[in-house]
Amino acid sequence: MKTIVTMGRGGTGKTSFVALMARYLIDKGATPLLLVDADPDQNLAEMVGVDLEQAGKKTIAELLSETFIVQGGTMTGIAPSKRIENRLWEQGLYEGRNFDLFAVGTKWVEGCYCLPDAALKNALTTITRQYRYILIDSPGGLEHLNRKIASDVDIIFDVMGPSSKSFAHVRRAHRVIQEVGIRFDRFFVVGGYAFPRDLGDRAGSETGLPYGGKIEQDPYVADCVMAGRSLLDIPVQSPAYRSVSAILDSVLTET
Repeated sequence: MKTIVTMGRGGTGKTSFVALMARYLIDKGATPLLLVDADPDQNLAEMVGVDLEQAGKKTIAELLSETFIVQGGTMTGIAPSKRIENRLWEQGLYEGRNFDLFAVGTKWVEGCYCLPDAALKNALTTITRQYRYILIDSPGGLEHLNRKIASDVDIIFDVMGPSSKSFAHVRRAHRVIQEVGIRFDRFFVVGGYAFPRDLGDRAGSETGLPYGGKIEQDPYVADCVMAGRSLLDIPVQSPAYRSVSAILDSVLTET
């Protein structure tokens, strides 16, 4: 089992990169996958054609809210994240043909993601299913890294936008990951849709990290996102899919 975390500032194409990575692995027969939407914007499920509400599934934040606010469950004794573990697997895990999916959801109480992150971390450390890959869509903020939702990671991608803030984000994320003790094998920077092609060398030299390549601008992706269609059905001639495939062909063959 390999764990791949994708992060980056909002609007860089991070979530569509994760969805296209899932499509790539499905095409390669590297299934089953576990997709983890740790971003409160909750776009990953839609991008892979999953309606959690229609499927009768709840986010981790919703399960915590129901248990400890709506139903008034006590938070003393066993840790709340442990208390909802059974509900998490039964009511929170979407099970599909090639992939399963968890979503952290929006804040369950004002100002804090601590408990949803802790519940997700417990779930990921007790997985018994034979997933080939776990793909985590991590939010742009670094608070989730501080709480180590995944402590052992094989590959980290940071998807960059065309701004100095993206360069700063990569450097901060790399520093935080090392400071909090997240173990990882490799860390790559990737140019998002709007990232200028001629900045590829600079991305590597200024961050001190290998540059994996650029995600191509793609009308197919734009049309799917606007229409709410799954990126798993995108045609193979899609420029974005082909560019993501090239990145992964290079990165994954090195493992």
